[in-house]
Amino acid sequence: MSRIGRMPITVPAGVDVKIDGSVVTVKGPKGTITKEFNHTMKITQDGAVITVERPNDENVSRSLHGLTRTLIHNMIVGVTEGYKKELEINGVGFRCEKQGKDVILNLGFSHKVVVSDTDDCKLEVPSPNKIIVVGIDKQKVGQRASEIRSKRPPEPYKGKGIKYVDEYIRRKEGKAGKGKK
Repeated sequence: MSRIGRMPITVPAGVDVKIDGSVVTVKGPKGTITKEFNHTMKITQDGAVITVERPNDENVSRSLHGLTRTLIHNMIVGVTEGYKKELEINGVGFRCEKQGKDVILNLGFSHKVVVSDTDDCKLEVPSPNKIIVVGIDKQKVGQRASEIRSKRPPEPYKGKGIKYVDEYIRRKEGKAGKGKK
């Protein structure tokens, strides 16, 4: 049995969960998320507890069991607390600013890079070198943060670029660090 898959999910007060076959809709104070899961997984709700069961012990069913339970749990956490990813901009002259729904990034290019809010993810700029991506869908928040990071990924020599706040950039020595023969 999957250790994660067999754990029950408790639904907090203020969250409404509708299960229609393999489609699960979660509605909470921050919004609504609807996802369709594999039809072989049996998702049941008994009061404020949701359980996920698998039909057999095949490898596909075993892998989908824990995944389905985790995705439903992430949906519930998303509509109650939400998710956020923090990005940090490092480099001389590198900065960002919010203008309406757009974030203007100065990343050392000859042009400014414009990144806009989407329906799923909002962008916050608390300081000129920090961007926070906020949303209710964990996958979409992570994807949006990754797209912003890809505009100028951090380089290993000076550490310039956009990185996650908790990310460690392994630094390399330059030409001067090379030993003589």
